[in-house]
Amino acid sequence: MTPAEALFEEGEAARALPVCDHYCGVEARMRKSLALQAELGPVFDVTLDGEDGAPVGGELEHAALMTELVNGPDNRHGRVGIRLQPVEHPAFEPVLSRVVNASGARLAYLMIPKPRGLADLQRAVAAIEAAERSAGLEHPIPLHALVETHGALREVQALAAHPRIESLSFGLMDFVSAHRGAIPASAMSANGQFEHPLVQRAKLEIAAACHAFAKTPSHCVVTEFKDKLALEAAATKASRQLGYTRMWSIHPDQIRVIVDAFAPTVAEVDQAAAILMAAMAADWAPIRHHDTLHDRASYRYFWHVLQRAHQTAYAGGPQLPIEVRQAFFDARPD
Repeated sequence: MTPAEALFEEGEAARALPVCDHYCGVEARMRKSLALQAELGPVFDVTLDGEDGAPVGGELEHAALMTELVNGPDNRHGRVGIRLQPVEHPAFEPVLSRVVNASGARLAYLMIPKPRGLADLQRAVAAIEAAERSAGLEHPIPLHALVETHGALREVQALAAHPRIESLSFGLMDFVSAHRGAIPASAMSANGQFEHPLVQRAKLEIAAACHAFAKTPSHCVVTEFKDKLALEAAATKASRQLGYTRMWSIHPDQIRVIVDAFAPTVAEVDQAAAILMAAMAADWAPIRHHDTLHDRASYRYFWHVLQRAHQTAYAGGPQLPIEVRQAFFDARPD
């Protein structure tokens, strides 16, 4: 029996997504990002940006380029998604139809930006489901959404509860701008975004809502993309203090830093592996490890540690011990 089968009820465990979500919209950067993903493996997702990446008036042409890349040979791992326009944008439905008809079966997800609340999300989902039916897709496309408006934050529990939603992301820049200058620009910086109370409140509410409904919370950007120390500090705070299990990247140099920051330490992996190996040998009954009692509650925690270690093991980077991979991950769907 796998850990997922032994430790979780149906629908209780969130789907394990890569810890880094890399955004790119310019053709050269999109191609470079796909090549890097092919090299490192599926430790990060690539989101092709149809919102900010498309020239005004050229949304359909940009959609054609994105579908070409999704369908192309560099999408080796099936972890490429597309960010659409906001649902009220005139290009939303034409772009949606183009990408679903051309690439729906190969899309890892669609990102819905700027919903003003549950009603906007429902409207977008209805359009996506109509496009899926028209394209004859066998399986629905996972959906992600951005929380970057007052209404979306107000209704974040309902957004996270929506059955089609797999992940919610925090849109820092638009959220700060929506406060009409009442939040200073410093709150968009690597350090300031962890200090302003309104920004912190938004981050915590999003993370709490996602965990309540077994969805993945994705942390916002760090725009100082050349400052690796600031990025590392931000990613560590996001994962260790605020409960985020995923984070945006906007430059290829940020990807490894984010993946490494979200990875558990060697000591954490060793502890989790020892406890879960003993638990599996005991058919998931309670055990004693170093004079501490462990049962299904702590097993679930340590399983998440091993999952995160597995997700962050990239080519040329830290790897799980072979006996752990064989016991828990080789040829296992969970």
